[in-house]
Amino acid sequence: MAHTTTSVEKKLVGLADLVVRAAERGRDPSIEIPVRSLSNVKFNEKRRIIEMGSNTQERTFFNVGMAKKFMQTILVADALSELQRADLTTSLREIYYRAKHTIGDSHENTFDNQNESDPLIEDLEVALTALREEFHVRAENAGTVIGPLTVVDDGDSVDCSKLGKGGYSVPSIVEPEYVRIKRCTADFVLLVEKGTQWNRLAEDKFWKKYNCVLLTGNGQPPRGVRRLARRLHDERRIPVYVLVDNDPWGYYIYSVIKQGSINLAFESQRMAIPDAKFIGLSSLDPERYGLPRNVGIKLNDKDIDRAKELLNYPWFQKKEWQKEIRHMLSLELKFELDALANKDFQFLTKKYLPKKLQDKDWLV
Repeated sequence: MAHTTTSVEKKLVGLADLVVRAAERGRDPSIEIPVRSLSNVKFNEKRRIIEMGSNTQERTFFNVGMAKKFMQTILVADALSELQRADLTTSLREIYYRAKHTIGDSHENTFDNQNESDPLIEDLEVALTALREEFHVRAENAGTVIGPLTVVDDGDSVDCSKLGKGGYSVPSIVEPEYVRIKRCTADFVLLVEKGTQWNRLAEDKFWKKYNCVLLTGNGQPPRGVRRLARRLHDERRIPVYVLVDNDPWGYYIYSVIKQGSINLAFESQRMAIPDAKFIGLSSLDPERYGLPRNVGIKLNDKDIDRAKELLNYPWFQKKEWQKEIRHMLSLELKFELDALANKDFQFLTKKYLPKKLQDKDWLV
């Protein structure tokens, strides 16, 4: 079968052509990489998502401080181009090994460890406006889903309501050409930060009683989990509720799900869920639900600094969010979802979430 050149492959080849043309003319090859930091993002009030600004950094070959990184970027781009031609998918880890070798007559390696190659894939994503998933690069499966949802994955129909307590492992690439949503009769998606709480909800069959899809990413949800939640929200018109620890990191996880990530702001338009609702844990909940102070954890300096940063983010300017974050700071405590077990092992599933849903007690 003849190989069809994709738009992503054309972009990667175009990058190589830039370097070749510069070399032929005796000029310094360079790549423009958009800056991936808070200084180069803006909050689009109308769309309610984070968008990338226009600031870029030039990465050049003749600059001694940039030469190695320039070479590494081209090596990673070459490996990605090879994937496109072969129409294969691979892992971040395998890209690292594919691009790693010893340079000429030296003892110098192109890469010393994977945390040198991973950020370069993100650089190429923003430079070429192509997502990692379009590069055919997948991460480890780090998410799980259970509930009234049937998907078709690689030709196999998977009913996520018939997989015991374990659920379905969410692939890192969940685009329609890889994973098709065949059926979903849920009333909402509950995206849970921690695997421990997801396990409790799955074991107690919360999803069955409240007719929902339970999703977890075991911490900061990976892109596959965020993308699946977004697709369920868009394609099935169902709300997404986010359940995280009551600490600055929980607030930030919610904001990434809702507005998108500062680091990869250009992907917000297909990942972010502006209508996602924060169902807890709120800094007001310990008092409302009778959690004693001794199950809270004292905020450390890092927590306090992070919370103050969040207070300044444009997307946390609503008075309800200012009150929420300031209340946590005034308590000088953070509370893990696990602390609800102080009341009862099933307090989360039998009392806390049912009351939250009934009272529509959430933040947006």
